[in-house]
Amino acid sequence: MQLEKFSYDNRIVRLFLIATVTWGIIGMLVGLFAALELIWPQLNFFSFLSFGRIRPLHTNAVIFAFVGNGIFAGVYYSLQRLLKARMFSDVLSKINFWGWQLIIVSAVLTIPFGMTTGKEYAELEWPIDIAIALMWVVFGVNMFGTILKRRVKHMYVAIWFYIATFVTVAVLHIVNSFEMPVSFLKSYSWYAGVQDALVQWWYGHNAVAFFLTTPYLGLMYYFVPKAAGRPVYSYRLSIIHFWALIFIYIWAGPHHLLYSSLPDWAQSLGVVFSIMLIFPSWGGMLNGLLTLRGVWDKVRDDAVLKFMVVAITCYGMATFEGPMLSLKNVNWISHFTDWTVAHVHVGGLGWNGMFTFGMAYYLVPKLWRTNLYSKSLANAHFWIATLGIILWVIPMYWAGFTQGLMWKDFNGDGTLAHPNFLETVTQLRPFFMLRALGGAMFITGAVIMVVNLIKTARQGSFLAEEAAEAPALVNPKQGHTGEHWHAVIERRPMRFLVVALVAILVGGIVELIPTFMVGSNVPKIASVQPYTPLELEGRDIYIREGCYNCHSQWVRPFRDEVKRYGEYSKSGEFIYDHPFQWGSKRTGPDLHRSGIGNPFARNDAWHYKHLILPTSVSENSIMPAYPWLTEKLDVSSLKSKISAMRTVGVPYPEGYEEQALDDLNKQAQEVYEAVIADPDIKNARPDMEIIALIAYLNRLGSDIHKGKTEEAVVEPAAEPIVEPVDTAAAPVAADTTKTEN
Repeated sequence: MQLEKFSYDNRIVRLFLIATVTWGIIGMLVGLFAALELIWPQLNFFSFLSFGRIRPLHTNAVIFAFVGNGIFAGVYYSLQRLLKARMFSDVLSKINFWGWQLIIVSAVLTIPFGMTTGKEYAELEWPIDIAIALMWVVFGVNMFGTILKRRVKHMYVAIWFYIATFVTVAVLHIVNSFEMPVSFLKSYSWYAGVQDALVQWWYGHNAVAFFLTTPYLGLMYYFVPKAAGRPVYSYRLSIIHFWALIFIYIWAGPHHLLYSSLPDWAQSLGVVFSIMLIFPSWGGMLNGLLTLRGVWDKVRDDAVLKFMVVAITCYGMATFEGPMLSLKNVNWISHFTDWTVAHVHVGGLGWNGMFTFGMAYYLVPKLWRTNLYSKSLANAHFWIATLGIILWVIPMYWAGFTQGLMWKDFNGDGTLAHPNFLETVTQLRPFFMLRALGGAMFITGAVIMVVNLIKTARQGSFLAEEAAEAPALVNPKQGHTGEHWHAVIERRPMRFLVVALVAILVGGIVELIPTFMVGSNVPKIASVQPYTPLELEGRDIYIREGCYNCHSQWVRPFRDEVKRYGEYSKSGEFIYDHPFQWGSKRTGPDLHRSGIGNPFARNDAWHYKHLILPTSVSENSIMPAYPWLTEKLDVSSLKSKISAMRTVGVPYPEGYEEQALDDLNKQAQEVYEAVIADPDIKNARPDMEIIALIAYLNRLGSDIHKGKTEEAVVEPAAEPIVEPVDTAAAPVAADTTKTEN
């Protein structure tokens, strides 16, 4: 049989590999700085460096810049060799690379400056969302073009995961990114309240599944056997692992919304499928680890395999803990705490980080045709990074347990044992310090790797065009007697794509469509009205400053939360929230009942002082100061905002745009007068941003108190649910202690 000669494109792999390492260091440094801000809030000295703005920059940099470039580097390297074909188009490869870097730079130039949608892991504004979709299509066309011109009949297991990644990320991104533009870099989510929360966490959980997990599983199935010199442990287990994982994973998103206003049936589905996820996830982990059977001596000596073994082990840990956290009796105490943060970083640092390091150590000597410069440095990196992960996650687990238990602790007379929220915050500072130390060690290891890889490249010679040869593929769809049943679909990539698409769509359709039947699933509350123009502007400032990164707006129906914050949250209270702001972390207290009429509401002057200098009213607060909120409120887009909100379903009257500014100024004057009633406050003005933000905080959760009539509430106001543990036998006494906001 005549062999065809061709070459692999290593230039594109080199570009993505350099980008992976560069953005990885940057993203980790931003994360370290954010961690230090929680120890020393004085570090929030510029608006664009405040915690609420750089925390989403950190997550986007690590997920889309570090891991994203790592995915492309690994896929472009392995895909060519698995298919015995050069990438379909060198031009598309370059467009993919430079377009993706421009997207990352766009994130750097927008998120720290407050240009954000306010949705976790999806903060980028609508023009960048469109660019992401276009670049993803470029990647998909290039990948499928290569698959179709392959010289190998059957698609190897790694390619299955690449295909599932492409199709699912496309669906998730498009559905979650439906937005109503207000201006070039401002939009409102098309969805509101409960629906927006479900779509966001359907996206958010599955972004972890199909951007941080499935592509890396594909890389695992390629690089672990290559580095070990052993075949994958079980082909049959690979099949079960793949199809079970992509079908089950897509259902699990609602477990982020347990005890919320999301319908119970959707929450229960999320729990059931989350528990089921243990089996395919651990099947994949075992398939990876058992591939190394018989070569454990090599693992001890080979830095590449050591990194990959720890990565796969962390994957197993994270995919066991995730289902456990989805159990209601565990989520009851873990949600909103640093326990979840620790869980996420077992995956981020351990699974994605360590595997990427191992892949880099494998690729650089191959591409530059030389040996690794220093095995000692690589081993030093391994141990420093491993210890850094331990010092990062264990204190955060401890912090999470501390938070959850302190929030729920009652005295014998039925009062909260820790009514002042800051009591929990002050307990966490030592854990925050240990976390920063662990993060610094992890980054130190990454810097050692960079030095090692640069020296490796300098002593070698880069092979841009790697010559290869293989026989042409004849009759790619023709099978043979006795072949495995799964081989039928492996020969037909487009059919494989369609089946994978159907597998991931089922869960989304079942969960999303019924929840979007607004009339039956989100009962209205008659007293809930759209935000006033000033409150709308204040809400936009709240989102701009990233307040959702530290504060939730979701009082769960638990005894301790109702005692601490006031009446639990109702689904009908969020129907005009575009986007929702329920949050996922309480570094500070919940704010949904901070509005006027609630038992623990604060006056306007208190809010003013608290925002300008938090420690002036809350000693030991780690909240950033916001002196820049004294700037003049920009109302130039007010008319466009009212119009956009009406388009997405908020019932502002036709023509209200012309009256909105007058109403804004009138309410601003009222808030201003309440603020300056405090003689300690000087130089306040009614046209400042802080006045709008105070108006928004005054509004939160206040609608249900208007008129205080039972008739105003259409949905039944059920009693708080019974907690899944015996909290106290003592009678519940009135608790009049104010909480720190």
